[in-house]
Amino acid sequence: MTTSARPGPHIAAALAARRSSTQAALARVDDAIKRLRREKATVSIAAIARRAGVSRTFLYTNPDAKTAVAGAIQDTTDRRSRPIADPGDTGEMTWRERALNAEDALKASNSEILNQRTRIGELLGRIRDLEAEWTQESIQRVTTENTTLKQRVRQLSVDNRNLDERLQAARSNLRFQDRRIADLETRLADPAAVT
Repeated sequence: MTTSARPGPHIAAALAARRSSTQAALARVDDAIKRLRREKATVSIAAIARRAGVSRTFLYTNPDAKTAVAGAIQDTTDRRSRPIADPGDTGEMTWRERALNAEDALKASNSEILNQRTRIGELLGRIRDLEAEWTQESIQRVTTENTTLKQRVRQLSVDNRNLDERLQAARSNLRFQDRRIADLETRLADPAAVT
């Protein structure tokens, strides 16, 4: 029997939230490009990232953002008829290093996400197991037993208090009787004091 690997409601909600935040970021990128064009300012990745409130990495990694930025930069350079300067070897090396670092970070993130999904699945399984063990009848029964036991504890506390009071009274009576017996013994021992 095979089961389809459908994401749970929590994962689906997280994916939907990620999609909506990505769409919002893309809308901000488009607005930033339009503002820069209106202001006839220099269109660059850094300027777009600052205006849109997104990271440069987002502009490089998101295909839609990358296309929009590349188109905006190309339009600006075409308008100004400036040739695009080729980056030097150092700049290219820096981008390679950044790309490698980004790939490593992506692998680590994917590994962490997989671990977290596994952990979430285990915890959801435990919750389902606990819910399966406790039916409504057993919950009602345990609640009733708990209430009965609380009443029994209260009754035993009252009984304990009463017995404690009786014990203290009995001890007091015993002390009084001991004193009285000692007094009577001294009177019997001294017959002259009896008259």
